[in-house]
Amino acid sequence: MKSLDSLKVKLFVDSADFASIQKFAKVPQIAGFTTNPSLMRKAGAADYEDYARKILAAVPNHEVAVEVISDDLDEMEAQARVIATWGKNVNVKIPVTNAKGEFTGPVIKRLAAAGVQVNVTVLFTVEQVRAVAACLSPDTPSIVSVFAGRVADTGVDPLPIMKEALAILAPNPKARLIWASTRGLLHLVQADEIGCHIITVPPDVLDKLPMLGKDLTAYSLEGVQAFARDIAASNFQMRL
Repeated sequence: MKSLDSLKVKLFVDSADFASIQKFAKVPQIAGFTTNPSLMRKAGAADYEDYARKILAAVPNHEVAVEVISDDLDEMEAQARVIATWGKNVNVKIPVTNAKGEFTGPVIKRLAAAGVQVNVTVLFTVEQVRAVAACLSPDTPSIVSVFAGRVADTGVDPLPIMKEALAILAPNPKARLIWASTRGLLHLVQADEIGCHIITVPPDVLDKLPMLGKDLTAYSLEGVQAFARDIAASNFQMRL
């Protein structure tokens, strides 16, 4: 059975909640954080730049992904170049397309060539991974984020997609693959077993980490004991 210390995949926390980020930054196994405008809004950020800079400054030894907020390709590129100056630990999230379905490849290619560390996000297919890989620079670190958890939500097994994505990115040693939208510890184990570089994990899944490698026989007994306590508390009776 897997244990937390045996994992090779890097753990990134998927959250913009400042208190959570401060908390998880103290956990040795946490290597970074991923944010997005939706998470920033949920966290109550009033000023996007100020809030992002606050996070980056609070965890200088952790990577932090900060996303552009424009849907216009030219403006995306301009924003990305600005965000890249906010901290040495920042990587700039660029969606694989804009809301109109326009591929952001040309933007990604120019940014990567300029030395901007991009984190290309919201990928679902092998074809998207292949198209993005062709835009990355072998000289600039980059991240490709495939939403494996959301793929699984559709009833499709994400493992073949993630394995092929790793093979596509392999010729570029500075490109890393993220298993994103993690739904549970099984995804963490799967990502680790196939050699995925990074997995983004939301706080509710991180809270389950003590369960990793738990003895299943003991877990079975705990379940039976929990049912027994509920029965005793219910005062249910049967006529025999």
